[in-house]
Amino acid sequence: MKLLDSIVAQAAHLATLRRDIHAHPELCFEERRTADLVANKLTEWGIPVHRGLGGTGVVGILQHGASQRAIGLRADMDALPLQESNTFAHASRHAGKMHACGHDGHTAMLLAAAQHLSQHRHFDGTVYLIFQPAEEGGAGANEMIKDGLFEKFPMEAVFGMHNWPGMQAGTFALSPGPVMASSNEFKITIRGKGGHAAMPHNATDPVLVACQMVQAFQTIISRNLKPIDAGVISVTMIHAGHANNVIADSCELQGTVRTFTLAVLDQIEARMREVAQHTCAAFGARCEFEFERNYPPTINAEPEAAFARRVMAGIVGEHNVLPQEPTMGAEDFSFMLQAKPGAYCFIGNGDGVHREMGHGGGPCTLHNPSYDFNDELIPLGATYWVQLAQTWLAPGR
Repeated sequence: MKLLDSIVAQAAHLATLRRDIHAHPELCFEERRTADLVANKLTEWGIPVHRGLGGTGVVGILQHGASQRAIGLRADMDALPLQESNTFAHASRHAGKMHACGHDGHTAMLLAAAQHLSQHRHFDGTVYLIFQPAEEGGAGANEMIKDGLFEKFPMEAVFGMHNWPGMQAGTFALSPGPVMASSNEFKITIRGKGGHAAMPHNATDPVLVACQMVQAFQTIISRNLKPIDAGVISVTMIHAGHANNVIADSCELQGTVRTFTLAVLDQIEARMREVAQHTCAAFGARCEFEFERNYPPTINAEPEAAFARRVMAGIVGEHNVLPQEPTMGAEDFSFMLQAKPGAYCFIGNGDGVHREMGHGGGPCTLHNPSYDFNDELIPLGATYWVQLAQTWLAPGR
């Protein structure tokens, strides 16, 4: 593994910084302390800072040479509304808030790269260091874009990275094409006619309609999509009634839909609407159908993914750059990849043994109260960011 010596030398300091962020988690669009910390560090290292995009976003501007070429590197800063179960010294000090997805580590890795690049400007052009708020459900990437991210800071490509528990530390995973799914939610209200549970012939039972509808939705996946197209429809909530001898007059279904392409998403949404409306009509009920598209699929551009893989291979060896298995989880970096070419990779976070209690504190998986970022990744992730930027902006490239 070829890590940069200056980053390795700062590893302990950067781990302390990461743990400070972990101990003070902030939810989406509330990342004021974290943004202040980031901006102060960048300023300390002589990097001009722009603040306020997406509310609490921070962009560092590293320029060197005369070239107009530019690259963007993105890290997310927000935490989750989750009660931490860890008891180590840097555990969350704010009840109900926790860095359970490693955004504290993502921020630390990009800060480590920023420090090195500020001292070793072996590139010709501009590196934009994008510290983004509100990835966890707030679509902070899209808010930064709407506030003019790519107009104020024109860049040729943008790159993102996420730690991946269960994947061996010292490895990366990256592939072209869809790597994370779209995230969408639906709410369906079935309007029936309430009545006595012992006299169902006098009522229109919305629960019966809901049961038919939930099963029918699964036929969209198995009988409407091409077998090679991936999609998920999960009904996760059904609410109806307040008494065991009363047929409710309405029933509400909620859930999520995940796809890797917008074409499949269009197909699923259209068929769900048809199934819901016609199922209600068949039973004499009425239907209110709501469908909200949250995050689009995360789709890596092939040239940028191939470029990033070559950089990774130069650091950890080709055998440690794995194929990136697509996941039905979602990521708002997808908005940036809709606007600019680029690639989103995974960096192995290990199996959890890096934690001070080892495996004794529960699973170290994303969005889990026992999660903690592996500080050993900071030099590796930072080295990748530096090599990616320097190679992209190499003079004469």
